Amino acid sequence: MNVTYTKLFRAPYGVPNAIQTTDEGLWIVDQITDRAGLVRMEEPSAYYGVPWLHREIPTESSNTSGLTWGDGSLWLAANGDAGIWRPARATDAAAHTGEILRVDPATGATQARYPIPGGGGTHGVEYDQFEPGHIWVEALKDGKLLKMRISDWSIQHVIELPYPRAHGLVQKEDGMWVVHTGHRLIIKLGMDGRELARIAVPESEPEPHCMTADGEDFLYCDAASGWVVRMELG
Repeated sequence: MNVTYTKLFRAPYGVPNAIQTTDEGLWIVDQITDRAGLVRMEEPSAYYGVPWLHREIPTESSNTSGLTWGDGSLWLAANGDAGIWRPARATDAAAHTGEILRVDPATGATQARYPIPGGGGTHGVEYDQFEPGHIWVEALKDGKLLKMRISDWSIQHVIELPYPRAHGLVQKEDGMWVVHTGHRLIIKLGMDGRELARIAVPESEPEPHCMTADGEDFLYCDAASGWVVRMELG
């Protein structure tokens, strides 16, 4: 598969580890402060190379490592205890376990919290665009991708993840693209778990962490370098 990589800009945060396109623009969340910013995708500032920060909200997430949009809300993957990065807050997720937070995009207020089935952390979340009322969640401890029905938080479908350290998720009609950061692989999985395609991100490019679709392209962020990268598939 031919892939063209373009470094778009550096995120306005030091450790961007969650990214999601919406009709308003691109949401980015910082893993350290857990603040979410809506940025414009136009030409970044020539001075610092960062995009225009249109709006910013605080969140009650912790160690945020994934983001999606659906049903008028932001959904954040709170990857457990944030104590490695900053002092604890009363609103942090329970230590050593992950949660999915439903967040008001206007205020940052938490609308609901959902535990990761089986406990453990999570790096990826994707609202189901083809079956509203459902959301895909990575359960890292068990190495599984879970389709959850939000109304009763029950598991509706399970896909085994082929590698550890699964991260960004993008759903397409015929499968799920999953980033495996440690292997620099982005793998498309069918609903039966079969591998349909793969992208090997070369060492010359920023490391892929969270990922989102932008039309036919993908955008991903690198929490280490701060870059937001466009991938065009040929």
